[in-house]
Amino acid sequence: MQITRSSTSTQKGPADWFTGDVYIDAVAAAPAPSRISANLVHFMPGARTHWHRHPLSQTVFVTEGVGLCQRRGGPVEVIRPGDRVLFEADEEHWHGATADRLMVHLAINEADDDHDAVQWLDPVTDVEYGATPSSDVG
Repeated sequence: MQITRSSTSTQKGPADWFTGDVYIDAVAAAPAPSRISANLVHFMPGARTHWHRHPLSQTVFVTEGVGLCQRRGGPVEVIRPGDRVLFEADEEHWHGATADRLMVHLAINEADDDHDAVQWLDPVTDVEYGATPSSDVG
């Protein structure tokens, strides 16, 4: 067993990855041969990722609030606490908070010597973000 005391502060999500205010807390980053990392990501109302993809997939587990997610070409989906979303390997997607609610999720990613954890793409436009969700936000 190894206990690691937190020595890092909450990090503000960079503007070239996110639109709006996003805060990231590292949860897990085991040494090789592990390929897993996990971050607790806090999206303030209206905040969202840019379009991106994960060469080895990504799972997000919503812990608080109400969020939105979308894969490229698909409908905007509402996500709530307890929802688990699997983004397939190389599936272009975004996720974030609704316009009037914060959303917090645990992001679980894989990386190895041949694959980065994430490849960032273009920002999600206001029109894309504002598309009607496939289910009620309520």
